[in-house]
Amino acid sequence: MLRTRIYCEVFSKTLLLRLRTTTIRSLSKQVHVRLLPNPRCFFDEQVQVKVDGLSSHQKVELKSMVKDDKGVIFKASALYAADATGQVDLCRSPSLGGSYTGVEPMGLFWSMTAQTPHSKLAKREVLDPLMVVIEALNVDTGEVFATETNERRFMTEGLRRIPLSLKEGRIRGVLFLPPGQGPFPAVLDVYVLGGGISEIRASLLANKGFVVLALAYFGYEDLPKTTPEFFDLEYFEEAITFLRRQPQVQGPGIGILSISRSGDLALSMSSFLSGISATVCINSCNANIITPLHYKGLVIPPLTPVLENITTTSSGVLNIRDALPDPEAEGNRSSVIPIERSDSTFLFAVSEDDQNWNSVFFTQQATARLSRHGKENFEVVTYPGAGHFLEVPYMPHCPSGFHPAVGAVVVFGGEAKPHHEAQLDLWRRIQEFFRKHLGGNNNAQEATL
Repeated sequence: MLRTRIYCEVFSKTLLLRLRTTTIRSLSKQVHVRLLPNPRCFFDEQVQVKVDGLSSHQKVELKSMVKDDKGVIFKASALYAADATGQVDLCRSPSLGGSYTGVEPMGLFWSMTAQTPHSKLAKREVLDPLMVVIEALNVDTGEVFATETNERRFMTEGLRRIPLSLKEGRIRGVLFLPPGQGPFPAVLDVYVLGGGISEIRASLLANKGFVVLALAYFGYEDLPKTTPEFFDLEYFEEAITFLRRQPQVQGPGIGILSISRSGDLALSMSSFLSGISATVCINSCNANIITPLHYKGLVIPPLTPVLENITTTSSGVLNIRDALPDPEAEGNRSSVIPIERSDSTFLFAVSEDDQNWNSVFFTQQATARLSRHGKENFEVVTYPGAGHFLEVPYMPHCPSGFHPAVGAVVVFGGEAKPHHEAQLDLWRRIQEFFRKHLGGNNNAQEATL
């Protein structure tokens, strides 16, 4: 009798397990992850993520993963509950927990974090897309119900990518030409300190109908491998002249797009060089920093950091926000860039939680200087909760990383969600700003895959 009862219990549990496994397998065959309107899109575009075929109100975990050009893996995850029809739609379904909460249509993208600490998503070239894998998993068992891959591209059909060579003289970088004859407004894209170039921003901007030159100034091909002893403004002048002479470029002036260390270079270009009509400075300094700046017979000395002002966070990462002293203080003013000389119009974008340096303070000084000289050629946009590296939309937030000038890992600041919102807003503003002040075609064709 006892044996019969034990046998029945074991048989019952085994049957229940088999039925449950069969149900899960049956369910997994009908679950689908859909990316609308197309699994292929541009990096700065939104996709609608849907999961169909779930049971009514069933919970499901969604995961995203991408590997960058350095082999660093970025991941995000979120918990969702299906609606009465068994569907999860990220445009209306709230995340119940994970990397983010609430209704976030692109949460699986902007909330991704590097699995290797202090890493920034890297894409050396833009000829190949980034492949983001999205999975729907059973919350209880971890079984993958369904998977889909989002191919996030950087170049529209017909966009020309032209690496500069010796025949272009000293300048190095990559020129992006939109499809068609033009003429198009033109932008010189100068990126962060650290060497090389970033083609992501340049290619995506070119998709919008701009000729863009992503300019390298060291750490690229035959340029100096490390930060040079001084920056030669005549090199940047040569780049501006080259860009303005392109037959597809609509003159008379060009724009400059800069961020971080390249911001003071952009201010210097706008102050001393001709042919610049619009300048975007993202989290920049109003003084020359790190190395002297030379232009013909002129030398602008660098603002010298105060090492005693560098602190260490509880996690052991350096905070260099207050390392640079007041540029307008006695003894430092020779490093301040005389932007009142410029005929360019400026857009200053400022993150209020920038921990790389006090970009709010530096921008206040820059705009005050313009105002004192009767200039009204500027606008300022500030972003609470955003960190130093304001990039293109859906770029994962980089809260800390290696700083080449410091030689150590530093904190960059910001929180993922407000940083994401800032990147969305700024990308729109940059395009509007350049179209307004470069006289571009406001009806430029939309990029197509």
